[in-house]
Amino acid sequence: MSLTDAKIRNTKPVDKSIKLKDSNGLYIEIKPNGSKLWRYRFELGGKNKESVFAIGEFIDNAKDKPNATHVSLAEARTRRNEARELVKQGINPAHHRKQELALQITENENTFRVIATEWMETTKSKKAWTPYYVKQVERVMNADVFPVVGKFSVRSITSAQMLSVLERIEKRGAHTVALLARQWCSAVFCYAIGRRKADNDPTSVLKGTITRPEVVHNKPLPQKEIPIFLKALDNYGGYRTTTIAINLLLLTFVRTIELRAATWDEFDLENSEWRIPASRMKMREAHIVPLSFQAINLLKELHTLTGGQRLLFPNYRRPVDCMTGTTINRCIERMGYGGKFSAHGFRSTASTILNEMGYKPDVIERQLAHSDRNKVRASYNRAEYLSERRVMMQEWANFLDGLKAGAKVIPIKKAA
Repeated sequence: MSLTDAKIRNTKPVDKSIKLKDSNGLYIEIKPNGSKLWRYRFELGGKNKESVFAIGEFIDNAKDKPNATHVSLAEARTRRNEARELVKQGINPAHHRKQELALQITENENTFRVIATEWMETTKSKKAWTPYYVKQVERVMNADVFPVVGKFSVRSITSAQMLSVLERIEKRGAHTVALLARQWCSAVFCYAIGRRKADNDPTSVLKGTITRPEVVHNKPLPQKEIPIFLKALDNYGGYRTTTIAINLLLLTFVRTIELRAATWDEFDLENSEWRIPASRMKMREAHIVPLSFQAINLLKELHTLTGGQRLLFPNYRRPVDCMTGTTINRCIERMGYGGKFSAHGFRSTASTILNEMGYKPDVIERQLAHSDRNKVRASYNRAEYLSERRVMMQEWANFLDGLKAGAKVIPIKKAA
């Protein structure tokens, strides 16, 4: 006869264990201390090889055991049926439960935060990222991704959860950051898949869900505006290091981060060269910047201000870090160019004017450190154009001096 809930509750403990049978191997054992424990008896591996599988506890009054989990008669039968199916497959349900528990513990340890951190450390160890890029990835992960999905098992995260991450970023207007976040999270999932810690990449179906903003190229400074800009820079009342940085950007047209994170050991002033290591370059190739005498004079002045430190432009609040890009752009804004021009625009300014002057496009592109998809051509450019770039950079600096002094604008190459 099958058990009933009333019979289980009404059966009181005695001085020895009582077993009340249900059906198909299920029974409840009532201990002398009052505990009522569900058990499933099964045979595996032949007759007379009985084993017992513990299912859970039936609790008469939840107040007596507030931290225990009550297993009702119906729930016990369901679990018994599940165990029976395992036995039919030749699987010991007790061993199966231990394996499931071990797997769950492992899954709990393999959270998105843990795997993403491991991925970032592995990638950083290969030196595939610049220090600036490392900070950018870490900042987005810590601020936007980890708070939403960081605590979840990387295997359990869904596309809907990842979409909520991206939409939160997009809603604040950071469309480019959202696109980068999807790209980086996808790399994390692929990393996890390769290590058998995930089964799929839930971000793969989200391609195209974030609207890519229209590309707004950095506006060049019109040639007629350069002398006005330079005079405004001379009259700027801020830190001298900031104005030197802006002047050097115009004289070298390197990327802003390449200048801000520059260290003194990269410069050879006697040979008028600045050698930027590959680890700091966007294209991961070492870059030589020929220095005009105007640039060298600025660097000598700067050395009197920051020469005792590793960085040319240390952060005022955190000297171990470099000057922020915001510092330079705020200076440009205060000069009256807010919304009209930014620090990165010095590159397009130089490129536009030098092309108009008739310099070889390959020489200009090499000085801008743009990548060349043809490796043979790229290697040739690095070796062949250095002398031409030295001449161009000095003539460019002289040209800027002439504009500042109010000289009549004469195209350099055509005049030559």
